[in-house]
Amino acid sequence: MVKLRLKRFGKIREPIYRIVAVHSTSRRDGLPLEELGFYNPRTKETKLEVPAIVQRLKTGAQPTNTVRKLLEKAKIFDLINAPTASAPAES
Repeated sequence: MVKLRLKRFGKIREPIYRIVAVHSTSRRDGLPLEELGFYNPRTKETKLEVPAIVQRLKTGAQPTNTVRKLLEKAKIFDLINAPTASAPAES
């Protein structure tokens, strides 16, 4: 199973996290399948690669609780549930 979770970087007492897609059995700081963004908890700065995250979630990746909260703040789940604009309307 693929999970979306945080990978810790930074100095002691100054963490910065990367949001990554990894296998659920791998270590916290192990080799990721893909890096999808980053989060700085000190400045509350978040940068997300939205198309890649949406594609991973549509293929069944499960976010951890912390990543889920970050994605809800960025309204990523609204993009997944929204109907696609390219679909032709039936008359």
